[in-house]
Amino acid sequence: MANTSRRQFIKTTLAAGTASVAAPAFISELRAAGPNDTLQVGVIGCNGRGQSHIGGLNKRHGCKVTRICDCDEKVGTKAVEKIKKSGVDCSYVKDMRKLFDDKEIDVITTATPNHWHALASIWAMQAGKDVYVEKPVCHNVSEGRRMVQVARKYNKICQTGTQNRTHQAHNDAIKFLREGGIGTCNLARAICYKRRKSIGPPGNYDPPEGLDYNLWQGPASERPITRKKFHYDWHWQYHWGNGDMGNQAPHQIDLCRWALDVDSLSEQVISYGGRLGYEDAGDVANTQVAIHNFDGGKKTLIIEVRGLESDNYRGANWFGYCLHGSDGYIVMNDYHGGKAYDKDGKVTKTFSGGGDHFGNFVKAVRSRNHKDLNADILEGHLSAGLAHTATVSYLLGEKAPVSKIKDAIGQIKSLDDQMDTLDRCVAHLKKNNVDLEKTPITIGPMLTMDPAKEVFTNNDAANKLLTREYRKPFVVPAENEI
Repeated sequence: MANTSRRQFIKTTLAAGTASVAAPAFISELRAAGPNDTLQVGVIGCNGRGQSHIGGLNKRHGCKVTRICDCDEKVGTKAVEKIKKSGVDCSYVKDMRKLFDDKEIDVITTATPNHWHALASIWAMQAGKDVYVEKPVCHNVSEGRRMVQVARKYNKICQTGTQNRTHQAHNDAIKFLREGGIGTCNLARAICYKRRKSIGPPGNYDPPEGLDYNLWQGPASERPITRKKFHYDWHWQYHWGNGDMGNQAPHQIDLCRWALDVDSLSEQVISYGGRLGYEDAGDVANTQVAIHNFDGGKKTLIIEVRGLESDNYRGANWFGYCLHGSDGYIVMNDYHGGKAYDKDGKVTKTFSGGGDHFGNFVKAVRSRNHKDLNADILEGHLSAGLAHTATVSYLLGEKAPVSKIKDAIGQIKSLDDQMDTLDRCVAHLKKNNVDLEKTPITIGPMLTMDPAKEVFTNNDAANKLLTREYRKPFVVPAENEI
């Protein structure tokens, strides 16, 4: 990430004050559909994952998608026409607030850009709707906790889009782990080696024709468009997205956290990395390592994100995680499969199978019991939060030679040889012709957190990055406003 871009992001966020506004006017009486009722669904955001939402719920599980909401009219109306061809009467809405006012709608699914996930979900639940929200469920830590509080207050069902929680392969792997299949496991490694190319040089661009840029910006403060490809490439600008640490890695983080049996944010986190290998309109790290410690250092989660060409790690590449046990290890290298190995690398167990995450969501909507969810909003908040706190450390970091990074991580109480993780990262960058003297790695501070309060205890600047500045009237409510 360029120094100027990173400094601007921190400066803007540190200056933020969370403005407060009254609760939305569309808060309504809660309504629960009966077990045999057809559930009417409104989908917000129809590029990418939004299409999966339509496919997963329209004319399935006693549901039909009858409203499409997208601030890009061309995208929205195209989705409506596709649904109408399935025989379902569907209409288009540009502003999600009108969708929340619609009393015929029972369920809202959210596949917007990340900066909208929390507020769209909160408003929907306050309006009496159940919600399915994509990962990461929030753009920052504070938003995730507010989502949990709203879901509980209004007794709404809120499912996180970490669908691997429903897949048979991962359920079987966790069961095998719990039964002692690899001995004691207190170390998990999330692998996200997903090639991401340059998004092109920064410039000044107009929004796509038919898109309401005011609605698209929503909760984020006003900012011009500086990337050539409007849709999707927002992932690589911190103002809107969270990089692959918050985009792809939450899948792996969630499964590692499940395996380690931790139900809180970490007590310690430190992160290093950078936007390396090219300079472009993006400012998120494309190479990042994060180290989380739990339970006084007795449990460790390591996250490795690589956006340049990379070899795999024990067979894991674009998606994967490794559970290190005293008697062996488990490597899951696909959404639908993986294997367990003994200490000598011999396969001892094979895992396979998918699942229906949308079906699990609808089951809970009908039962009115959030404990029926495989990925309740609390799970989504904690797994996204571990990505976000790692990025907070990175954003507060300074560029340093590898020798100083070794000094910093050498002080970490951890269950892994952190030098090996760093050495592999450095070798990977050199293989991609990254000159670490000209473009050094950034090392963040070691942050300590009170997991119960979800605040850092040693860094005021880090606490300010747990939230953001909101643009009226698109304001995520404070805890006392829920």
